Amino acid sequence: MLLSLPAGVVLAPAKIVSRGGNPWVAVLYTWGLAQLVLLVGKLNTIAGIVTVFYLVAYAAVDLACLALEWASAPNFRPTFQLFSWHTCLLGIVSCLVMMFLISPAGASGSLGLMLLLLGFIHLRSAASSWGYISQALIFHQVRKYLLLLDIRKDHVKFWRPQILLMVANPRGGSQLMRFINHLKKGGLFVLGHVEIGDLDTMPSDPIQAHYNFWLSLVDKLSIKAFVDLTLSPSVRQGTQHLLRITGLGGMKPNTLVLGFYDDCVPEDYFLQDPAFSQARENDEFGVDLAALQAHFPPVRVTANQRALKPSEYVAIVSDAVKMHKNVCLARYFHLLDKDLLSASASKRRLEGRYIDVWPLNLLRPDTPTYVDICSLFLLQMACILTMVSSWKGARLRLFICVESGDGGWVSKEEKLRELLTKLRIKATIKIVTWDQVASCQSHPQPPGTGPSPVEVQAPPEALPTEKRSGETFLNAATFRVTDEYLASVNELLRKQGGQTAVRFLYLPRPPADTSQYERYLEQLEILTTDLGPTLLIHGLTPVTCTEL
Repeated sequence: MLLSLPAGVVLAPAKIVSRGGNPWVAVLYTWGLAQLVLLVGKLNTIAGIVTVFYLVAYAAVDLACLALEWASAPNFRPTFQLFSWHTCLLGIVSCLVMMFLISPAGASGSLGLMLLLLGFIHLRSAASSWGYISQALIFHQVRKYLLLLDIRKDHVKFWRPQILLMVANPRGGSQLMRFINHLKKGGLFVLGHVEIGDLDTMPSDPIQAHYNFWLSLVDKLSIKAFVDLTLSPSVRQGTQHLLRITGLGGMKPNTLVLGFYDDCVPEDYFLQDPAFSQARENDEFGVDLAALQAHFPPVRVTANQRALKPSEYVAIVSDAVKMHKNVCLARYFHLLDKDLLSASASKRRLEGRYIDVWPLNLLRPDTPTYVDICSLFLLQMACILTMVSSWKGARLRLFICVESGDGGWVSKEEKLRELLTKLRIKATIKIVTWDQVASCQSHPQPPGTGPSPVEVQAPPEALPTEKRSGETFLNAATFRVTDEYLASVNELLRKQGGQTAVRFLYLPRPPADTSQYERYLEQLEILTTDLGPTLLIHGLTPVTCTEL
């Protein structure tokens, strides 16, 4: 017992052992404690104390056997012929009853001392080579309840974000990882990473050795996330693998989050975060700080160091949409205030700051309604963020874009306000006049004056039901947008963005024509230039419900 306790000022000598491994100092400690008991001087008192402690030891052994039996551990094979969980439970109850019959005060004191030692060992001791019975019990219970989590019983009322965040290099993505940890709101959060390679050319799988480093990273960032790594010839194929196989049972990702594809040089967050510079040299699983720093490569300096091309990036977005996954593209999150993401962040830090939601498809401004599945998904994600304790000080703003001659904006505002009331979402509706933007939109770009605009399809939820099946909606009527129009929209967003902490924008579906992928990405880049932390979201699943 003394050897298992953490080495403090008093117990440090107890760790000393002889060359043969004999803990002779711990034996002296034990002898001293025995002498203190003998100094009581009354045999009856000593006998009662010794008996009570023996019964505590027997009860602890029975409890350990009961836990192993309930955990169904295959390596637990007792030789006692009459062993069962009934006999374990009977032994525990018998020991406790006898303890209190002998000495109620002694029994209470011994149980309190045992619980104190267990808590001290659990909180202060290093990793043990004996194993953890708690892990076996947790596995048994989690497996049982995962089997009960039936995806056929899913209902929109109980929807929650289950996010797969693809991370190229944690050195530059730590800010986004912490933000998504806030956004998940009790849902599943998985960090995904693709190693480029071919297993046929390797002697063994290199991925398994990397998990300890990623799990240590999760611990240092203080986020609640799982880690899933894969080896693939390309990032696109690896992302497809993770979208299909990540998770278990009813706990599978329904939303893919990607960092934005641009020329911004990422910052090395490891050099700024005290968790990576002032932390203990070793964690309890043997990953020291130097090894963790060396495992993850330096951030890229030039755009040529990327692992994928722009067309492949847009193809990943298209693949996720085809697999019926919601998609979020995150840009400029390295500019997000680091104090907002810390575990000790107070909601007072966000007082006077805003979370802006633009539910209009800005690449298809002729969309007839502000309320479709994607817009409601945007609103739901923004509302979830305001429910996080450190973000409760921020105010939610919803923007409606109207022209000066449009007399129907009052009814639009009333319908939107009624919807917010039904959904129990507190948000301020702001009417924005965008005559200048509309004028740019109404004058198409002449041929030959710039790159050809991408044809952006309407989202499937905005089309008639008979056109949603198959690929019919991919050939729907398109709307051409110009760079001048996108620059005007960008300027409008920046003018309305005073004291904005995060923006939520409508992400249109990627074009059906793969030759237009790079132009599609270029338009998104023009739209979001210098906006600060921005989340472009394309939602496919219903997430709100007004029924009881």
